[in-house]
Amino acid sequence: MTQTDYIRRTGEIEHYFDRTALDAWKRLTGDQPVSGIRATVRKGREEMRNTLAGWLPQDLAGWRILDAGCGGGVLSLELMERGADVVGIDLSAQMVAFARQRAEERRAANPGAPGSVRFESGDLLDARLGRFDAVVSMDVLIHYAAGDATRVLEQLAERTSRRLIFTLAPGSWLLRAMLATGSLFPRRDRSPAIHPVNPERVVERLVARPEMAGWSAGRMHRVAVGFYISQAMEVTRP
Repeated sequence: MTQTDYIRRTGEIEHYFDRTALDAWKRLTGDQPVSGIRATVRKGREEMRNTLAGWLPQDLAGWRILDAGCGGGVLSLELMERGADVVGIDLSAQMVAFARQRAEERRAANPGAPGSVRFESGDLLDARLGRFDAVVSMDVLIHYAAGDATRVLEQLAERTSRRLIFTLAPGSWLLRAMLATGSLFPRRDRSPAIHPVNPERVVERLVARPEMAGWSAGRMHRVAVGFYISQAMEVTRP
């Protein structure tokens, strides 16, 4: 993946969430009732978010965590309340503004919560964000081909000391069928392309790279609820 390709891809994602689907994603990640396909997606995302959060210690005091692609900030706030110092980064400035508003409401309701959270709009690979004990990235790398996702993970690992926890789109026949159905909609109504991959192979190739010496494959878990299909993967080092 060249820098030009990366910039073009991130631009497409930013445009979608800032201008095309902002209101829909606010409803999906909020408390408002949803129905039909969105209800299955919300249920699947909740299960996945619980999975990723559950792979981290309950007591996160002293941990600095990057929520890469934080969206509306739900996961960031949960980790903050478990004691972590969290940086939530997202391409969408509008979603970051929504996350900040949610954080203010959560702090007002629970002013004594441990940890901290800071939401920023920008590139998850920005070295100025600093170093982290762990990186969590939910349903972000699903928009990258296998080789590109590997390179993104490798760059994140350079600034991470303990764990990479992320999701990939598994190359199942069901997901491919749903993506084919989605391609029938007008282009303006489509989300950024999802790239089905073999998650186990992506991780196997990632940890085999010389730059990943000391890292090893960890847990995996697939969530398939209606129109939501995603696979959680973990890479760790002592």
